[in-house]
Amino acid sequence: MDPLSEYIRGITRDNPIFGLVLGLCPTLAVTTSVENAIGMSAGTAFVLICSNIFVSALRKQIPSAVRLPIFIIIIATFVSIVKMIMQAYFPPMYAALGVFIPLIVVNCIIIGRAEAYANKNNVFYSFIDGLGISTGFLLVLMLIGGIREILGTGQIVTFDFTLITLPINPSVTTMILPPGAFLTIGALMGIVNYQKEKKRAKGG
Repeated sequence: MDPLSEYIRGITRDNPIFGLVLGLCPTLAVTTSVENAIGMSAGTAFVLICSNIFVSALRKQIPSAVRLPIFIIIIATFVSIVKMIMQAYFPPMYAALGVFIPLIVVNCIIIGRAEAYANKNNVFYSFIDGLGISTGFLLVLMLIGGIREILGTGQIVTFDFTLITLPINPSVTTMILPPGAFLTIGALMGIVNYQKEKKRAKGG
């Protein structure tokens, strides 16, 4: 295996949202803004990378029959760390992300990578896998959050900095409500699937 190709695989072919179609609940719920997308992605990345490393390091000592409960204990430990740090140092973000921080414990992406990858590969490649999947998750959440925020509010404001402001104000409030999440992710998935079919038809 090549580390770079393993990293890129997590962003492209095995992208958690468009490739593996995992972790859709937090994606739909927290992408009301780019700031929320970054916060959720950072928390998920920390938990995913750390749990991948620990699961890989302990895989030969973990009995197969009880591996899933042990995976959840490892993941829950890192989620608790994220929760306490965010609650102490980023209270507005913690309030915005709400219940979805503790629910990282049962995020399909993290449990899925622990079971499908870290439990079968060494620590280095498990770290690369966690890094690639986290990057893919971050990029997709920022894309969805950016589309929803700019269309829903007319601007993108991240950590008190106004990044983009539309010259006119045709904001569509629906885009920062739940229907906006479904519309955005549905449209993006349609584009991704169309491109995949087009590539497959060309024999790619």
